[in-house]
Amino acid sequence: MSQLVPPQLVVQCRMLHFGWIPADPEAVATLVPSGLRPLANRQVFMHQYVVDDAAQTSGLDTFSATCLGPELDEADASEPSGHSRWYAQHISSSPAVRAGVAARGAPVGTGRTSIEIDGRTLVAVTEVDGVELIRTTARIGLTSRRILRGHMRYVGVVAGRQTAVSYPYVFEPVTPFEVESLEFLAPEHPVFALRPANPLELLWGFYSPRSSFAFPGSEC
Repeated sequence: MSQLVPPQLVVQCRMLHFGWIPADPEAVATLVPSGLRPLANRQVFMHQYVVDDAAQTSGLDTFSATCLGPELDEADASEPSGHSRWYAQHISSSPAVRAGVAARGAPVGTGRTSIEIDGRTLVAVTEVDGVELIRTTARIGLTSRRILRGHMRYVGVVAGRQTAVSYPYVFEPVTPFEVESLEFLAPEHPVFALRPANPLELLWGFYSPRSSFAFPGSEC
């Protein structure tokens, strides 16, 4: 497959990464292309991350992104969850990043993500055209000695053909970490279909102020 963006390395960006049970499981299922199967509980994952300096990349400018979607019923032994993933929406401030993701067959949008920390309270906001779509509030601690490393497998569909890429990563999560609230604020936007159940049912997650990964991943 032709790539619109050469392989890039992103190092030590600030990233939230967690998963939950959705409020409307069938709405989540409708976002998945034919030929791909979401998990029975339709669980959703999300990254919200910020790259503060171009020097943290091998060839990109500073940018931010929020990407989210359902875990798939397709085994991936290299991923901690054991599942592959589909990007139901990838919102980024970087044209190059959006082009690379679109080339893999995922929906993309232009937007901005911010992560602000006051003491031990973290607030991450995703917005499009000045309208807030997603707001995450979490309690965080200090960076621990634990390292998360491996590969995440993302599946796409391009011209009716299923593709898969593997993203290598190294994350340094903080301890403790607790999501206090996850708000989806724009019912008219497609991401609203992925909103969490009430009460919030988190499945896993972390915040890492030093997250490194390759983009785009290698085909697998």
